[in-house]
Amino acid sequence: MAIPDQRHVYGQASESVAEQFLCAKGYRILDRNVRTTIGELDLVAEDRGVVVFVEVKGRATNAFGGALLAVNHRKQAKLAKLAEQYLARRHWSDRLCRFDVVLVHGRPSAQGHIEHVQNAFDLTER
Repeated sequence: MAIPDQRHVYGQASESVAEQFLCAKGYRILDRNVRTTIGELDLVAEDRGVVVFVEVKGRATNAFGGALLAVNHRKQAKLAKLAEQYLARRHWSDRLCRFDVVLVHGRPSAQGHIEHVQNAFDLTER
């Protein structure tokens, strides 16, 4: 029997906490862990009619900075491609969308600190 990768387990727990956090804020979760050949969307949600692509990061410590530092330009470009694929598959080219980042600090539990950045980056800047 294979030993589970602790980073994967931690990441899944962080995504679960982020999902609960977003639901409590009124978001409706549309999809989880959407995988394609180029990568994965952690969460896809809807917030007042806007499709929200949510990147979730779990950090055991604050050593690597906050939520905005967790998603660099290369990751942003990848998320944009994934979002394009997602919208095209659903024929949602007319839907408003944005990118949020949720960073779970410490233990992924109710005791952990959650940093949520709405509209964390803008694709028109590229």
